[in-house]
Amino acid sequence: MTRTLRDDLGFEVSLPDDPVCRVVSLVPSLTEAVAATAPDTLVGATDWCTHPADLDVARVRGTKNPDRAAIAALAPDLVIANKEENRELDVQRLRADGMPVWVTDIETVPQALASMRRLIVEACGWHEPTWLVEAERLWAGDVPRARATVVVPIWRDPWMVVGHPTFTADLLARVGLEVVTAGEPGRYPHVDVERLDAAGADLALLPDEPYVFTAHDGPEAFSRTATRLVNGRLITWYGPSLVEARSALVESTSLDQSE
Repeated sequence: MTRTLRDDLGFEVSLPDDPVCRVVSLVPSLTEAVAATAPDTLVGATDWCTHPADLDVARVRGTKNPDRAAIAALAPDLVIANKEENRELDVQRLRADGMPVWVTDIETVPQALASMRRLIVEACGWHEPTWLVEAERLWAGDVPRARATVVVPIWRDPWMVVGHPTFTADLLARVGLEVVTAGEPGRYPHVDVERLDAAGADLALLPDEPYVFTAHDGPEAFSRTATRLVNGRLITWYGPSLVEARSALVESTSLDQSE
């Protein structure tokens, strides 16, 4: 017997009446969420799924080029994807191959928490995880007044930065950091880094994904702006990482630190 639920995009997904037992995740942050909630159910993940560090499951290539044959061979009860992370064409092809695919759509922290609760408790039929309860407690409340402006590059050559509306911009707003783009519109706009630096943001956060910024690759572009290297997982991943993200970000983005 099966039941039908609508995913975040409103697509009807056929699910087993019993709790989901076999999951392939195409989203690194959701891979971590499944592994922290029902580890025995995770049978496949992408090459980019790096948490938990001891994850030992079949690999199904990348988020943008999943190996459909490898996924089918794992006989999943459910394949988990994300609107931003994965290509619509791949989702359509997986569904055409007869596999149920649940697509999440996440642009804010509250949306992430609600989406994961629906996926884990309603769709998969698992118990509410303690990490989700703690994440909801830590991120409850209204967005505070901004204490600083921040620019978040995600690529260089060409330079691209985090814009709006994005999960990263909303998460940073909730620790008092207003994402700026030197007036360039869009979710991940291309920018002129000299104009961006001249705009005078208080802080530049240089993450280690998808571009691996380092102390010797990135800070030199921001002569007028304080810079911090940051674990990309803390600003782009939803799931268990949300439990550690708030305190880590507040500490790492303090403008009282020496430059």
